[in-house]
Formats: sequence, structure tokens, C-alpha cells
Amino acid sequence: MSERLARRIDQGRGVEPADLVLKGGRIFDLVSGAMIETDVAVCDDTIVGTCGQFDGKVEIDVTGKTIVPGFVDTHLHIESSLLTPYEFDRCVLPKGITTVICDPHEIANVLGVAGIRYLLDCAVHTVMDIRVQLSSCVPATAFETSGASLTVDDLLPFRTHPKVLGLAEFMNYPGVLAKDPECLAKLEAFADGHIDGHAPKVRGYDLNGYLAAGMSTDHEVTTAEEAREKLAKGMHVLIREGSVSKDLEALIPIITERYSPFIGLCTDDRNPLDIGEQGHLDYMIRTAISAGTEPLAIYRAASLSGARAFGLTDRGLVAPGWRADLAILDNFEQCRVGSVICAGKPVTAERFDARTVVSPSGRNSIKAPRVSASDLEVAEAPGQTPVIGVVPGRIITEHLRLDLSKRDGRPQIDTPNDVVKVAVIERHGKNGNIGVGFVKGFGMKRGAIGSTVGHDCHNICVVGANEDDMAAAANRLGEIEGGFVVVENGAVLAEISLPIAGLVSLEPFETVRERLAVLRKAALSLETVLEEPFLQVAFLTLPVIPHLKITDLGMFDVDRFQPIP
Repeated sequence: MSERLARRIDQGRGVEPADLVLKGGRIFDLVSGAMIETDVAVCDDTIVGTCGQFDGKVEIDVTGKTIVPGFVDTHLHIESSLLTPYEFDRCVLPKGITTVICDPHEIANVLGVAGIRYLLDCAVHTVMDIRVQLSSCVPATAFETSGASLTVDDLLPFRTHPKVLGLAEFMNYPGVLAKDPECLAKLEAFADGHIDGHAPKVRGYDLNGYLAAGMSTDHEVTTAEEAREKLAKGMHVLIREGSVSKDLEALIPIITERYSPFIGLCTDDRNPLDIGEQGHLDYMIRTAISAGTEPLAIYRAASLSGARAFGLTDRGLVAPGWRADLAILDNFEQCRVGSVICAGKPVTAERFDARTVVSPSGRNSIKAPRVSASDLEVAEAPGQTPVIGVVPGRIITEHLRLDLSKRDGRPQIDTPNDVVKVAVIERHGKNGNIGVGFVKGFGMKRGAIGSTVGHDCHNICVVGANEDDMAAAANRLGEIEGGFVVVENGAVLAEISLPIAGLVSLEPFETVRERLAVLRKAALSLETVLEEPFLQVAFLTLPVIPHLKITDLGMFDVDRFQPIP
């Protein structure tokens, strides 16, 4: 008999003391919704005893506290936290998130297979369980310039890695519906694993065809009506609340006991400033409960249902035989996490300090040409001008057509009517392309905001009220190895360097949080009205999200899936 199994059996029966016992608390049963007063016994990384009293080699008093399964973030990009996997681990795990399912899509668009390898190497050593979906669409489309391109042959060597679950968000849904050979080759190669969907506003017969290709989850659902159709067609809906995309309020009507087995929670893109000020999945849980959501439905979605959607059948209940990932709550309704057990052991500073650290990849990745104000002029254009309309709290944008004043036939910035300029500058050293257009909704009256976080190809994106400051911001980003910058009258008001692939900081999450607070204050001084202007800039360049976007090739009509001449 396996010694390990024998120990579990004996400790579960109470024949010998358990390795760890949580004494005097109560568990929230995600099957019945009942609160059960009980000790929880743990052997190695597995729960072995509940519904009784147990003796332990180590005992922790949790009197008055509620024990729930550790939370599962079902879709995110660690790079979008601006942190290394190690700092993300240290930032988020104490909030009860014990498992994350990540797509290294951002770093893969810059570094290719080297970016995926870096994240997988880190995932082996983090305290939380980081699982990986392999990036399916690098680049997302053929209408932008990325740092890398991944074929099915590039992905297959990672298929058997113990941290890999399957294929990440298949955002090229037009390619799937058009039966593009490269898309179909990837789907067929990963048909025996999990395949993430990415289908904003895809409905009806098109949704049937998309699901028939093997997709089973979607985090791009923004209305309850859309969610109900996708649920009715067997899709798991992953409710998202990120720093820009905030879908929780609109989807609260579907978070019911009936639907909860087919719902997960995710953050997608959430920065450490919002994590510090509001929280992570814990924020979603308390927000939903305060809005009247049944606690059983939201806690089930946050752990058991999310885990099962991805085939992780060993976690999500506080019950014997299940993985000992536990959040110990000081307050149940407000989801206030007091302490965390991950893989059977308390989460402590010592556990974080003991991790093996992998050297970062992707330094000196900004290879953009220096630009001047004259490089950011738009071409002569008769008639109305296409303008991206920002929708606060959404990455979906409007396709506006506005009458802008012109000089020498060229449309001009119109700050009184909230129309400023946006430029995308290719930064991978391939062609030096510059795409220029207009955007409405930032509220900026002066200065410029620049970023090398530009989904998904991560070229430089600059939004500004004048071309001189836009050029200064773009050039400064090249000098600091990428990041965020705020410029006014040619002077840098605030900046943060993200030297790992132009996406990730080398600093502790506390430092990143402090610098983001300064950046936000600087952006507000330009009179922007957006709560999170930097990630809003980043999503202006995402040509797979309706309706109008911009890439280094110019303005892009997502609905017609073609550039605007």
C-alpha cells in the first residue's frame, strides 16, 4: 500500500493526528449551501477530514471564521498585472486566489515561444497553482505587426507540460467561421484538451458554428441576454471584472443557483492598483452579494464551477479527498479573507521567500523609430472622419463618424468636443509603421498618455491633445524599455518602466502600485475622465473586439474585419 495513501486514510479516520487541523470554524458546503460547524483535517496537500473533531500535529484556531474553497480565476493574463509571476503570486494569493488559469498571450506576442517558456518556468515555482492555456492567436489578426507569430508546430511541444491545460482564447472567430486552415489545424491539434472561446457578440447560427469547432468557455459576454443564449448552447460563461472591462453588474442576473454550475469568474486584465484598492475575485464576490446574489451561487462560481469548467476536478470543495486550497474568511458576506491555505500549507512570507526565481526574459525589446510631431499627421480625407468612441467600463468601442475641422484637408484634434488623436507606432523593429486616427471619450484637454501595453501586439500607443507631446511620450517609452508615461508641454509628469518585453516591471508589487497611483494622478491632471486611462489606451489597438480600433496599419473596422482606407 502506498505510504502516502495510508497516511491519508489513517488521518481521515482519526487514527493518527493530521498534519494540519483547522479548529473551531465552520465550512460553507457548496453542494447544499449549508454552514457546517467542523474541524478540517489536512494530510500533505489533501483534505482528509470534515464533519468531526480532529487532532493535528499543527493546529490553527479558526473559531468564528468561515472556510471556503480557494478561488479560481478562470481567465487572465498575468502580464496585464504588470508584475512577474512571482510578484503576482505574492499580490493575489493572500486574497484567496489559489488557482489561476492564464494565457501568456501578451508576452507571446512580443517574444514568441520564449515568452511562453518563461511563464511556464515560473509557474513551476510559484506558491499558487498557475495553469496555462497556450496562446492560440499570435498575432490575433494579419492586420497588425507583432513581435512573433506562433503556428501549431510552435505550440505542440508545450502540449504535455504538466501546467498546460489546452488552448487559450480563440479570438480569431472570423477565421474559425471562414474555416481558415491554420485556425482549424490548431483546433484539431488541441481537440482533446480545453479550448477557450472568445466570441464578443457572436450569436445565432454563427455561435453554433463557433461552438461546433470545440470552444467551451467565453469571457467576452457583456449582457445577460447574450449569456443566456450561450449557456443554453452549452457554453460556460466566465464573468469578467477587470480594470477596464467591467461586466459583473450587467451579468449579476444570471448568477443564480440554477446557472452557477456553468459560470466561472475571471479578471482578464486587472492591475495591482485596483487589486490593492478593491480586491480581486474577492471583490467580485462581495459586490455580487451586496447586490442581492445568493451566496451559494457566487461562491460556487468562484471555485467549484470554475475549476470543473477546465477539468480541474480535484479542487473546489471543502471535503475529504479534495485539494487543500482554502480561504479562511473573517467575514463571509463581505468575503474578507483573513488567511489562506494553499496545497495544504499556510501561505506565509517564508513560503514566498523560498521560491526558485527564474531570470526574466525580453529585455531591450523596444525597437521603435524616434518620431516627431510631423510623423503623427493624418492623411487628407474628404467628408466625415472615423473616430473611435470609448465606452467607459468596456473594451467594446463605438464606430463614430464625425465632422472634424480640417487644415490643408487633414482632420484636426478637437478638444472642446472631446476628440483627440491616437497613434500606434510599430515597436518590434520590423517596419516602422505608424497608424494615426482619432478617439473620443478620454476627456483630455492637454498633454499625452503613452503605453507599450497595447493589446495584442503591444506596439506603442499614444493618445494626446497635441502631436508634440504625443511624440515626446512615444520617444520616452523607447528610452525606458517600455511602460507607461504621461507628458505635458514636453515634460514627463509621471512614468513607470516595464522592461520585461515592455509589459512587466522588475519591481515589487507595492512599488508598482505606488507608481500607478502617481500615474493616475498625472493623467487626471490632463482632465481625462476615465477611471483607468492606461488600460483603456491598451485596448484601443485590439482589432478583434467591436467596433472600431486602430493598429500600426491604421484604423480598423472590426465589424467588416478590414482596414479603413
